[in-house]
Order: sequence, then structure tokens, then C-alpha cells
Amino acid sequence: MRALARIVAEADGRGGTRLARLRGEPPLQLRHTPDGSATATVHLIGSAAGPLGGDDLRIEIEVGEGAALCVRSVAASIALPGRDGTASRMTVTATVAAGGELRWLPEQLVAAAGCRHQATSTVELSGGARLWWREELICGRHDERPGDAVVSTAVDYDGGPLLRQSLTIGPGTPGWDGPAVLGGARATGSLLLVDPHSPPRPPAVLADTAVRMPLTGPATLITATGPDAHTLRRYLDM
Repeated sequence: MRALARIVAEADGRGGTRLARLRGEPPLQLRHTPDGSATATVHLIGSAAGPLGGDDLRIEIEVGEGAALCVRSVAASIALPGRDGTASRMTVTATVAAGGELRWLPEQLVAAAGCRHQATSTVELSGGARLWWREELICGRHDERPGDAVVSTAVDYDGGPLLRQSLTIGPGTPGWDGPAVLGGARATGSLLLVDPHSPPRPPAVLADTAVRMPLTGPATLITATGPDAHTLRRYLDM
């Protein structure tokens, strides 16, 4: 299955944000869920199981100058194997103009047994843009070994690289659950905070398996692992 979802958020001239475009295709359905604030909130609703092996799913996000957008999902996404072993793909691309703000806060990605999944995110921030970008990966369902998954993220700020990170898990990657990578943890994730109006937070150990690190530029990265999704979310909650 191939599907494209697109969100375009613009300042409405009255201190709020309007959705100039909100378009989804099954299984990527989008719903505007206003909360009375100046931020436009959109929920991603999966109208079918998956992503399944062979799926090629894309989400495109554009936030204009002075606009504020928050994207969430109503449930975790479970990457499942296809009949022929073909990989599934989820690609997210986002651009945020100067003075714009994007909060990408979906629920977790679960790499189910037998899956082959590639998740790729690319974000381009103009100078003066703000970003909250959370990613969480769960290694298999309850009492299940995970399939193969690759999660890659690239973020640029004001024309220069800000973050490049990639994680590969699963039986096709020797040592992925060893002490040099996840150390046996079943949940891992990160939260990137970009705010040119506030100085990056100082480095800190937040817990035994969670750290906060300033990046070059107006950004802070929190990375964590945990035994389960609930524990992980405590480190990365907004």
C-alpha cells in the first residue's frame, strides 16, 4: 500500500494558526482536534493495521512563518511483516519557517516479530524556528522478540546540520541488544528540543538510563532507554 498525508499550517493573522491543507489517504487519516489554543493540533489515525511489509507511507508537513502546529497520534504504530518479506517504509519530511513552531509527538513505533521496517525523518528548520521532536521505539510486543527496524533522523537548522542519528535493531543486526547499544532494554527513544529564544539546557543525567545533552546550536537532546513504553515516556513526556 502507498499513501501520502500532507499538513500545511499557516498563521491566521489573528494570533492563531489555520490549516491551509489537511489531506490523508488510508491508512494515514488526519483529524483536526482544536483545543482552544493558538496551536493547531492534528491527530494521525491509523485506519488499517500496520505498517505492513511492502507499505510505503509518507507524511509531509509544512509550518509557515508565525504558525504553530502539534501532530499527535491516537495509538501506537505496529510494524508487521508482509507475506513476501518485503520491507515497509514510513517517511516523514517537515519544514518550519522562521518564527514557526512544530511539535511532533506521536505514540510509539512497535517493531513486531518478523517485521522489516525503515522509518526516516527529515526536518528543515529556518533560523528562528522552534521544534519538539519525539521518537520512541518498542522492541516487539509483549513477550516477543522484535523484527528488524531502522529509525533514522536528520534535522537541519538555518541551513546547517543540527542532528544526525540512526538506530538499527533486530535479529539482522548483531549486538543490537548488547551493552554497547540497548543493554537489554525493550524501549528506547529521544526528544529533541530546538528553541532559539532559550539557551540549551546543561548536560545532566536524568536517570540511570536517561541523559540530557546540549547540541551545537539552540538545541537540547534527551535520549533514554527503559524496560517498557510506560517507563520510557516518563523520561520523554511533554
